[in-house]
This record gives sequence, structure tokens and C-alpha cells, in this order.
Amino acid sequence: MYRSLEHLIAGWAFLILAGCAASLNAEPAGVLEGHLSIVSSKPVEPTDKNTPSATEENYADYPVLILSQDGQKEIARVTADNNGNYRVELPPGDYILDVQGRTRGRVRAKPQRFTVISNQTVRVNMDIDLGRSPSSAQPLQGD
Repeated sequence: MYRSLEHLIAGWAFLILAGCAASLNAEPAGVLEGHLSIVSSKPVEPTDKNTPSATEENYADYPVLILSQDGQKEIARVTADNNGNYRVELPPGDYILDVQGRTRGRVRAKPQRFTVISNQTVRVNMDIDLGRSPSSAQPLQGD
């Protein structure tokens, strides 16, 4: 019994050390940062003189999605701050930047491919249009 317990402990120790070694060999993350701009293609008509002609959008309603290179897997979701800026660390690789709601036609946005490089910052801005027409979903360029 002690012999099998020793093997079990040795096996776990090996796995832990192997995991630590793998994480030491992993490339450092890079950073994606950008700005979310929200516009409305529908004209805003004030009902009285005290109503502003445009309202400040709530960025939290439109999370930015980081998708895998094939667009099939969500890697991260980030909410822009009150000024529309976002920032997220990502492992080096190729990704697609999109916005939640685009595929259901709630918003118009152009998905954008980008590459994260270790220890570098890539800037990708996202513009969305709240026109909300049923045909507003746009395919990825080249699809």
C-alpha cells in the first residue's frame, strides 16, 4: 500500500512540475485595446426643447467579443468603460473582434480580424450602428 501511495505522490509531483515548466515556456500575453463608437442611423427627434438631440449610449449594453480565428469560439468578452475604451490581455494569436447582438441584427458592425503579439499592444477600434434594421447583420469580409 505504501508503495502505491509513493507512486501516486510521485505522479502528482511530476504533473505539477510539468505544468509549471509548461507555463514558464508559454509566451507572454499581448494586449488588445480600442475604442467603441456607437452611432444611430435613425434620426433622433426631440419631443420638446429640453430633450437633447442625442443621448449618451450605455457601453455596457454592447459588449465587445473576442472570437477565435474561425469565429466559432468566444475567447473573451469585454465591456468598454464610460468613455468607450476597452483593454484586455490575450495570448498571442489570431482573433476576430465583434460585438454582441450583431448576429441577431440588433446592431450593425463590421467584424475585424487582428493578431496579438507577445508583449505588444494592438489597437482595434469598433464602430457600431444602432440602425436595427432586420438586414443589419454583416458577414465577415471574405466570407
